Amino acid sequence: MKKYIYLSFICVVNLLVSCTDVIDVEVPTADPRLVIEASLDWEKGTLGNNQTIKLSKTSPYFDTNSSNPVTNAMVSVTRLSDNRVFNFANNNDGTYTTTSFEAVFNETYQLDVLYENEVYTATEMLLPTTEITKITQSKDGGILPDAIEVNVFFDDPDNETNFYIIRFQNQGDLFPEFRDLSDELLNGNEIRVFYEKRGDDENDKDNELKPGDVVDINLFNVSERYYKYMQLLNSQLGSGNPFSPTPVELRGNCINATNADNYPYGYFRVTETDERVYTITEEN
Repeated sequence: MKKYIYLSFICVVNLLVSCTDVIDVEVPTADPRLVIEASLDWEKGTLGNNQTIKLSKTSPYFDTNSSNPVTNAMVSVTRLSDNRVFNFANNNDGTYTTTSFEAVFNETYQLDVLYENEVYTATEMLLPTTEITKITQSKDGGILPDAIEVNVFFDDPDNETNFYIIRFQNQGDLFPEFRDLSDELLNGNEIRVFYEKRGDDENDKDNELKPGDVVDINLFNVSERYYKYMQLLNSQLGSGNPFSPTPVELRGNCINATNADNYPYGYFRVTETDERVYTITEEN
């Protein structure tokens, strides 16, 4: 009997030890691709001359220590109506800047990036953006009861098809949040978009907006293609819905004109923006 117990003990120990074995999983890798972050935003009330484009390369999923900036490219943007070229200076850190960009409504602009003997290009039209008419805060217009939400109001132009992106970022947060909105059912009406921060569960109050928080807000009127791009991006950013669509490779409007198979990631956007800053106040 003692021998049986001893042998059983040995088997259990061996089982536990075997459970701690390290299993090497071979993770598929892909060749690095160029990532183009080219958002030329013309803030209302400014000339919009100062613009920045960022270039980098993709990195392996588990590599968190490398940003892979691209420092040996040539970058320019051309206004196609008059072939006015705006060259972007290389800052040798992955950013390319200009202080002479000229923004003109309803003009089409073309991005050109020359990198490793290949040309990447994209086009986009600069659209005017309606103004934000007012910003309020409340506790009865969001999803969570008793949570503070920021309400942004603007008037949609009548007899036009418009697509909007609203960017919210609570100062101090690492990433912004985006809302995508079409005026398909709201044409010519006042539009309200709210921003409410939520925690992991209903009892997590620490992550909600509080008096003193400062929220940066940007309203953009964008092309239908960029609107659909952001719709897809938002649907894949941690919805938490087990029935949501399987994430897919997200490609923007940038193409490789030299080698189509070596396509880039990212987007070239040119738009006006109405930018506001709102501070959460004490409850009345």
